[in-house]
Amino acid sequence: MKIFGFIPARMKARRFPGKPLKKILGKPMIEHVFKRSSQFRNWSDLRIATCDKEIVNFCNSKKIPVVMTSTKHKRCLDRVHEAASKNKNKIKDDDLVICIQGDEPMLTGAMIKNLILPFKKSKKIKSTILAMEIINKEQLNNPNIVKIVHDIKGRVLYSSRSPMPYFSNFVKGRKPRRIFGIYAFKWNYLKHFNKLKPSPLEIMESCDTNRICDNGEEMFIAKQKYSSSFAVDTPEDLKKVEKFMRKELKK
Repeated sequence: MKIFGFIPARMKARRFPGKPLKKILGKPMIEHVFKRSSQFRNWSDLRIATCDKEIVNFCNSKKIPVVMTSTKHKRCLDRVHEAASKNKNKIKDDDLVICIQGDEPMLTGAMIKNLILPFKKSKKIKSTILAMEIINKEQLNNPNIVKIVHDIKGRVLYSSRSPMPYFSNFVKGRKPRRIFGIYAFKWNYLKHFNKLKPSPLEIMESCDTNRICDNGEEMFIAKQKYSSSFAVDTPEDLKKVEKFMRKELKK
């Protein structure tokens, strides 16, 4: 089984335009994401997928592998599907295609390793999502953080920007979980996923993995313990990430 990674990135993000090239500690965010993704050593191929010439030009200047995609995609997984399709002579149906969102500059190689473990335990699994613990009520209530509800076997039931499951009093031990923006698909299942129309829950929540549960299909969580790792949705998030990265450098 080969493993192919794609980092979708675009300049016209609604909440934070131009964020892939915004700098953190002097380097564009997309460079941090690529370098951190490279900590995982088992890639058959890893590249950025974008529809923007600015990002392509930057990648070329840094010799970062990049593939140009359509400007029509609204969801990251559709962009990844196109990018992977351009490698169709290399990717086999049972190979893994991993989507690493371009606004996760604090990911680690260990997280990617964790994401693919369920595939090694069961040949029936077709897709996984990294599900990180939520440790406080602020995270649970933050609409920029997508929460995951799953069953006792780890199958995703629903993902939402609303606080869920409901807590009258937040209790850490109950371990609600959130999406950490890394997803893995068997290539044949990602091709099937791409043929499904964007679903009502996907559109309402702006969360493309809801296309799976909305169609009665299965995606499984890969459990991830909490760590100080934050996605960048706003300029304020960028400052938070820079603050924590400075702390990392001092250790």
